[in-house]
Amino acid sequence: MGKVKKIGVLTSGGDAPGMNAAIRAVVRTATYNGLEVAGIRLGYQGMIDANFQKLESSSVSDIIQRGGTILKTARCEEFKTTEGRAKAYNNLKEAQIDGVVVIGGDGSFTGARIFNEEYDIPFVGIPGTIDNDIYGTDYTIGYDTALNTVVEAVDKIRDTASAHNRMFFVEVMGAEAGFIALYSGIATGAEAILIPETKGESRDIKKLIEQGNTRRKSSNIIIVAEGDEEGGAFAIAEKVKNDFPEYDIRVSVLGHLQRGGSPSAMDRVNASRLGRAAVEALIDDQKSVMVGIFNGEITLVPFRRAVKLHKDVNHNLVELARILSV
Repeated sequence: MGKVKKIGVLTSGGDAPGMNAAIRAVVRTATYNGLEVAGIRLGYQGMIDANFQKLESSSVSDIIQRGGTILKTARCEEFKTTEGRAKAYNNLKEAQIDGVVVIGGDGSFTGARIFNEEYDIPFVGIPGTIDNDIYGTDYTIGYDTALNTVVEAVDKIRDTASAHNRMFFVEVMGAEAGFIALYSGIATGAEAILIPETKGESRDIKKLIEQGNTRRKSSNIIIVAEGDEEGGAFAIAEKVKNDFPEYDIRVSVLGHLQRGGSPSAMDRVNASRLGRAAVEALIDDQKSVMVGIFNGEITLVPFRRAVKLHKDVNHNLVELARILSV
């Protein structure tokens, strides 16, 4: 089983439904293989503060269905410094932790990559972010749950929009990526979808709404990713309200509602697969890699590629959304 005898596991950055399922899989896979596990609380800050707790199989009972993360998460500026990473390394060595599983996004992986360039304790990453924007994997933990949360919310908004002849601009998460907006927009039959990956798209809103009016639509739903170039849902709604006086225009920002809730079955299963794969990667002496899922199979992606390369949306789906909105 190589040199790894005791592993640490942490969650870092934004929380995502399914992180607990991944923690559970890490702990139980490690236990199955005769390894000890230390939970590192509050992400990299916990590594710097030596905030470690022993995790056994019983420690992760009854958590697979829970949102959030039992290890808590935090952003840590100190880990970005040479001194902070040195402190973290010394704490890991003192605790006899000789491998670490990091569950998080590209910022978390950047920290892990830099640490692995400086020190000999291997890090393996599990992609955990609702944005689904990490290169090298088709799937990130939390995305499926967040997507279904948005769809459920927009379906309810559609009901009240129809009852009152309203036009709703619904803002969803996605500061730099439009995966949630694009997929939820198609799934809810949105009249327009505005995402960072398509430039100048807001110029078509008036045309799309007018096309809907020719079919006597009683409501209009426009999905806006928070990182859209026009400045978000409030800014776009303000620009178009004078063109459609017949509608009562409203804005709904779903916000952190999208992060919470019990993880979907897909998030639980895939998080479990990735948790097992991360431990097995450490056992196989891998380091500075992310475990992902590509075409349904587990894959290993170097941190430098996962962080530096851009994952684009499927532009065939962008075209599909345009076709279906007429």
